[in-house]
Amino acid sequence: METSYFDLAEDVAEGFWCLGHPLDAQRQELEDPWQFSMGKPAHFKGQIKLPLDLVGEARDYAHAAFGTPVVNARLAAIFQVLAPNDVELIPVEIDSHEGLYFILNALRAFPCIDPEASSEVAYWTEEDGLPEKVGTIFTISGMRIDPSKVGDAKVFRPSEWEVSLIVSKDIKDAMERAGITGAKFEAVTGPPTFDPVRRAETKKRGDLWDQARIARHAVWRGLGTMSDDSYIPPVVGGPWPGKRQVWQAMRRADGGMLIVTDGLSDPFSSILDHPTAGFGLELAIETPEPLGEVWKSWPVRLLERVAYEVAEFEKLRVSLTNGTLSMEVDGVGLPETLITPEGRVAVLIGMETDALPSRFTLPGGEVRLLTVKVLMPAELQWLLRQGRGAAAELIRRFNEAGEGHLSRSWRQPVVS
Repeated sequence: METSYFDLAEDVAEGFWCLGHPLDAQRQELEDPWQFSMGKPAHFKGQIKLPLDLVGEARDYAHAAFGTPVVNARLAAIFQVLAPNDVELIPVEIDSHEGLYFILNALRAFPCIDPEASSEVAYWTEEDGLPEKVGTIFTISGMRIDPSKVGDAKVFRPSEWEVSLIVSKDIKDAMERAGITGAKFEAVTGPPTFDPVRRAETKKRGDLWDQARIARHAVWRGLGTMSDDSYIPPVVGGPWPGKRQVWQAMRRADGGMLIVTDGLSDPFSSILDHPTAGFGLELAIETPEPLGEVWKSWPVRLLERVAYEVAEFEKLRVSLTNGTLSMEVDGVGLPETLITPEGRVAVLIGMETDALPSRFTLPGGEVRLLTVKVLMPAELQWLLRQGRGAAAELIRRFNEAGEGHLSRSWRQPVVS
């Protein structure tokens, strides 16, 4: 009788901690954080520390940055007993938390995904502009594996989709009996659960999304050197047209960084008979400042909050069709120099610039590329006092000062 297997993932919930980028003993970021998700022994043998990106309640199972699995001593003992040859447990120190914690590193990987039995599998294509990824899996849902290809392994990663950590049924059962927190399981063996009609709809939807994505990426590549990876937040879906949230980053010719939303112009997931351009817009923020790890930087956090508001509220999108729009978002975790006395950060959306195209075309229609420029608190107060026409004057002053649409964590305000 074949063993049943499950995809072990972090159960993301409000109020729990969020672990950051693995650090060495000198608190420098590890150069290869992906080594803990490759299905082979890690090569870093020194002391590892984990910062807290978000303080909250500790869990038995959690993910640090880059999907790195982290377990406490209680859960580590389960893996030591049931799968001693399949994992290595690497001690880590977590800021402000006593007790034993370990990175759980799977030591084995197998080419075992069954694409025909999986609900949806999409692959990178030549049009995506990343030759090294062509033919590999871009996204997968309803994954099914062929258990005959994994031998006696109880913990492993599919080599075609290494972001997944697979465990056997006896490990799942042991974790559930022990009341392990922070973990969730999705079956990857057993009969396919998809409906043929729904699968056809999913394929059609995926084809429409791929058309939009490929066309957008052609635009992004024209604006700079695209990052090798994209940012997908832990909680996805929400009000975006295609129910998926993605951000892309491009290194500009002058060394600055351009970060854009990559999905507000996705076709609506509910419309399958013809391509659409979603909300008909994407947002962009550009900064000349060095950012370090881009996906943990303040411009990404700011753009994420702005994008949520724009996607959630139609009245904001309608206002943007008439020109620029100023708005405020929560300032938690953003540079103190940008935060108003009320704890907010202000932006100006829709400032045009010769450095970026204001519009581009997708198969589903025309898309506006709207810049997001962060304002200094003094500029927000001036804007609120001046009223109608103030945004145009503020833009004139930005251009006169040579700032244009660029965002910085600090600069001299252009108003007094």
